[in-house]
Amino acid sequence: MSKKKILMVDDEPRVRYSIKSGLELLDDEIEVKTVDGWTACFNELIKEKPNLILLDIMMPEMSGWSVYDKIRDNEEWQHIPIIFLTARTDKIAIDAGKFMGNDFFEKPVDIKELKNRIDRIIEK
Repeated sequence: MSKKKILMVDDEPRVRYSIKSGLELLDDEIEVKTVDGWTACFNELIKEKPNLILLDIMMPEMSGWSVYDKIRDNEEWQHIPIIFLTARTDKIAIDAGKFMGNDFFEKPVDIKELKNRIDRIIEK
């Protein structure tokens, strides 16, 4: 079986490192590529289509909502599952994240629960 390729888009280096290392330690079939913003995200998507995207909502320059819209506007990328990650816990963010994305996950992340949700979404 090939590795589950996950693209993680988050502007916080510590968050990228902890989620990448946590997921890869839990499951050697997971490979996480991390990028720090929208430009790097689109450059990576051009190179390789992941099985799933972990997308931060609050980022400088372009929000996760806008990145999501641009991904969904591209025919090659529009079917990639997206899990929103955010420190925002207000009802608007939660409702929008659950409606727009495949899932919504609050930071700080419970890495085992995140892995379980990733597995469920990829297996669908």
